[in-house]
Amino acid sequence: MADVPTTGRNETPLERADRNFSELLQELRVTQTGVQILFAFLLTLAFTPRFPDLDTFQRVTYVTTLLLAVLAAALFTAPAALHRSLFQQNAKPAIVRVSSRLASAGMIVLMPAFTGSVLLVVDVTLGRRAGIVAGAGTFLVCLLLWGLLPRVVGRAADRGATPPLPSPAGPESRSVRSPAGHPR
Repeated sequence: MADVPTTGRNETPLERADRNFSELLQELRVTQTGVQILFAFLLTLAFTPRFPDLDTFQRVTYVTTLLLAVLAAALFTAPAALHRSLFQQNAKPAIVRVSSRLASAGMIVLMPAFTGSVLLVVDVTLGRRAGIVAGAGTFLVCLLLWGLLPRVVGRAADRGATPPLPSPAGPESRSVRSPAGHPR
C-alpha cells in the first residue's frame, strides 16, 4: 500500500474508487448535456431550407463536426456502458481509470467539434474569413480553459496556494473591510 497516493481522506481504495467514479459521473452529466445539444443542433441543420446552398467547404465542415460530436457523445457515454457491463465484478478501480481516460478523450474530441460548429455558423452568416477567425478563437478558448487552466491551478495547488482571480468589482474592492476590520 506504500505506492497508493494519499488523499488526506480516511478511505479504503474501494471507497476512493467509488468516490472518484461518482465525481466523474457528475462531470459527465455536465458535458453530456452540452454534447447532446450540439448534436441535436447539427442534426437539424441538414433539414433546413438553406442547407442545400452550402458550398463544399461548409458541407465538409458540417459532416466532420457532426461525426466529431457523435464520437464525443460515444466517449462520454462509454463509462456508463463500461460500468453496466462490469457491474458487481469487483472492477471499480479499473472502471474509474478507463472511464477517466474516456472522459479526457471526449474533451479532446469536443474541442474540434465546438470549433467546427462555430466555424460553420459564422461562415454561413458572416463569411469564410470571419468563420475561420471565430473557429480558431473557439479552439483557443477551449484549449486555454480545458488545457492550460487546469495546469496552472494544479501547480498552484502543489505549492499550497490558490491562484488569484480578478475581482468582479475591480482591484479596489479587495481593500474593503467591515467595521471589525475583516475583509468583506
